[in-house]
Amino acid sequence: MKLRYRLSYFMIGFAISSFAVVAILNQKQTRCTYFPNDRVLSNIKSKPFSISKEASSVLAESWIDSVDVKNTLQFGEVDFDRSNIGYKNGKLYTITGKTMQNEPLELVIENYDDKAILKEIRKIKK
Repeated sequence: MKLRYRLSYFMIGFAISSFAVVAILNQKQTRCTYFPNDRVLSNIKSKPFSISKEASSVLAESWIDSVDVKNTLQFGEVDFDRSNIGYKNGKLYTITGKTMQNEPLELVIENYDDKAILKEIRKIKK
């Protein structure tokens, strides 16, 4: 068999198997979280999430909304210099993000094995 035919059969098989892999992974809603920032945010979002009294009082203010917290947990950046600190059988993580009005904010989250608690919300001075 000539090289041209071998190569064409290989390419057809490769295309079909690539399509099958993509279809299966899309159906399972699989995410590629290889970077440390993505892994921490994915871990926090996968657990039951609660809000402390201090954070609830800040959420009642007009400059922030619960949508801002959700967006920060989705697209925020984990500050690893001030995160991954042992705290009461869990770890503290500091996540920075922005509000809908483009104001910088900071979330402090207690991450345990079975739950995540929003401990504090801070407005970052520009």
